[in-house]
Amino acid sequence: MVWLAAFYAVWAFLVFGLDNWQMTKEHWPMALAMALGSYAAGSTPMGGGTVGFPVLVLLFDTPASLGRDFSFAVQAIGMVSASFFLLARRQPLAGNMLKGAMLGSLLGTPLGIQLIAPLVPELWIKLVFAVVWGSFGILHLYRLREITAHSGSGGLQPRRDFRIGFALGAVAGATAVSVTGVGIDMVIYAALVLLCRVDLKIAIPTSVVIMAFNSVVGVVVKSVGGGWHPEVYGNWLAAAPVVILGAPLGVFIVALIDRKLTLLIVALLCVGQLVWTFHAERAALGSLGLLASLSAVALCLLVFEWLRKLGSRLAGASASRTAEQHQSPDEVLDGGLPLAS
Repeated sequence: MVWLAAFYAVWAFLVFGLDNWQMTKEHWPMALAMALGSYAAGSTPMGGGTVGFPVLVLLFDTPASLGRDFSFAVQAIGMVSASFFLLARRQPLAGNMLKGAMLGSLLGTPLGIQLIAPLVPELWIKLVFAVVWGSFGILHLYRLREITAHSGSGGLQPRRDFRIGFALGAVAGATAVSVTGVGIDMVIYAALVLLCRVDLKIAIPTSVVIMAFNSVVGVVVKSVGGGWHPEVYGNWLAAAPVVILGAPLGVFIVALIDRKLTLLIVALLCVGQLVWTFHAERAALGSLGLLASLSAVALCLLVFEWLRKLGSRLAGASASRTAEQHQSPDEVLDGGLPLAS
């Protein structure tokens, strides 16, 4: 409640005290779009930028750099708000992977924003977003039942998870986050549900917190570096008072309903924006570019499947060790297994 009161006080000053009400009203469509985007941000492993980016870039035909910068700005409010709500509820998190990912992204995200993002053409920004989130949507369309069947903390291992989180945080921060404004939440979520086979009640909140952290890092880096797109401010003024409530509302509502429906709808939206991007950019892509983009989708799916198979093997090995530890010495000898195992 302190967070909400502080935000609305600052927002009211920016809008009314500095006479920005007219500019805020002009961007009302973004507030409407982010009502859905903020719900998705709190209830799924897909940040609010997952809706904000395609709305700005595909629907309103604005530069992809605006979609990226807006994702940082709006998620720094919505997903931080959802994170405060999760922490206040003492929601279980995959703490070691989260800490590793935070540390890794604290190095990777600033470097990516300063050194990599300026070199990426506008078309490539659109394609990176479309391919990553499109493949993520496809994964959920054919693995949804399996992903939602995981229960408990799965195969979490503190030291291993910290190292994995650090590596993924550094790579995803330097590449996906710096270029599109989103992505690290999906990467950490994928590692948790496919590799560690963790319950969605742990994996999704963890992905929300890591994206909130990266959004704040992105805002700080962009503000210090002076690299904001000029259209971000008006869209942010319109959307921020919506997302600050919508994201924690998504956290609250999804705890009461079946997550499958929410994940299915968002997965369809991810696939839809992939098809939309290919159609809108067909002239610029050409046959070769379209083939390369489809190959990138296939490569992402292969990586997801590799993580899933590796997670299955690790789960099987862990189950075998647990069974051996619960056997008595006589049972071990009768089973023909050496005592050293």
